[in-house]
Amino acid sequence: MNRLSTFALAASLSAALGGTAIAQDAGGDAMAATEKCYGVALAGANDCAAGPGTTCAGTSTIDYQGNAWKVVPAGTCETMEVEGDRMGSLEPLDRDLPTAS
Repeated sequence: MNRLSTFALAASLSAALGGTAIAQDAGGDAMAATEKCYGVALAGANDCAAGPGTTCAGTSTIDYQGNAWKVVPAGTCETMEVEGDRMGSLEPLDRDLPTAS
């Protein structure tokens, strides 16, 4: 490889890796602007981890299930009110849980 080819390859790699770092920062900022909010998801509309017996997204079986969460904008969870004067929580709740079969 001549010097020009080596320089062009190095510049291309640098640009590609720099773009990846910028994309990761943007994704990190987006995640920092959100929080998990328990007890606000409708049945089958949770984002993940709805307690024992469930695997991930869409597995909650009860509206506003206390151990199921949705991703919401940061700072809004504890102000979210759902039916029956219930509020969202940053921690799993011991309410509206499916009965063991």
